[in-house]
Amino acid sequence: MPNPPLLSIRDLTVSIASAGAPPLAILTDIALDLQAGETLGVVGESGSGKTLLALAVMGLLPPVARATGRIQFDAQDLLETGEPDLCAIRGARIGMIFQEPMTALNPSMTVGDQIAEGLVLHRGLSWGAARREAVSLMDQVRIPDAARRATSYPHELSGGQRQRVGIAMAIAPKPQLLIADEPTTALDVTVQAEVLDILDDLTREQGMALLLVSHDLGIIARMCDRMIVLYAGRRMEEGPTREVLTTPANPYTAGLLAAVPRRRRDRLPLPTIPGTVPAFTALPPGCVFSDRCPDREPACHAAEPGWTITTSGRGVRCIHAGEGR
Repeated sequence: MPNPPLLSIRDLTVSIASAGAPPLAILTDIALDLQAGETLGVVGESGSGKTLLALAVMGLLPPVARATGRIQFDAQDLLETGEPDLCAIRGARIGMIFQEPMTALNPSMTVGDQIAEGLVLHRGLSWGAARREAVSLMDQVRIPDAARRATSYPHELSGGQRQRVGIAMAIAPKPQLLIADEPTTALDVTVQAEVLDILDDLTREQGMALLLVSHDLGIIARMCDRMIVLYAGRRMEEGPTREVLTTPANPYTAGLLAAVPRRRRDRLPLPTIPGTVPAFTALPPGCVFSDRCPDREPACHAAEPGWTITTSGRGVRCIHAGEGR
């Protein structure tokens, strides 16, 4: 029998309350499984709900948001877990690397003390031992001259060094699950590659599961065993990364792939998906992608397609499910 997934999400819907209006669903019917030691990518355009999904797993949704369904981590339903118990899980067993380290780090503390704080809280180390371990972790994430840099404040470090500090903070308690929300945003290509190498090495060495949120299909292709494509808060496609990227079953996935920059000699304009992700207050009838889909037909506007498992075992939301692209 296969091992049960470390993280299992079923029927997850996240709604935002607003004065004088009914709650607005931002994520709808999300489901996924993530095994220990596996890397799962979550991809989609800005506004697709990727970050909200990560925050829901961490229990960090804003007060106006309400989540229903099930988020089961190591056989414990996080949506049914009280805040004191969530605090014991968050950071210690589930770590998160935030998109912008400058806002995630405390500007009034040295970066070494910020890493050490988690070691004191979650691993029970003394401050002296925690500060020494913090230097070791900074060295592990390839920050040059780690002992000296540990005494620096966030504004004294480069963007790449701050992101490395964020990684060190997230892995310090040795979590079972690491969530990385756009971990290489705004980094140059060389630094981006170094950060991805660090994440890849750490997850393999420590056996952590990794939930990687990104809009970059190149990063997903490089890092992830499986991937899920989100659009307007819905799952559009899910499956092994190589299969999804070589034979996309959903027109939206195919459109994302076509828009990836490539070396071209014809000097034609870069293909794009026309339009933008719709506002959640103005979703089109039927399929949420129908207004932008090149394969749309009248049936696409009649009703939202259900989630279909193809003969190859992949999941897709489209009336053309199973038709290779």
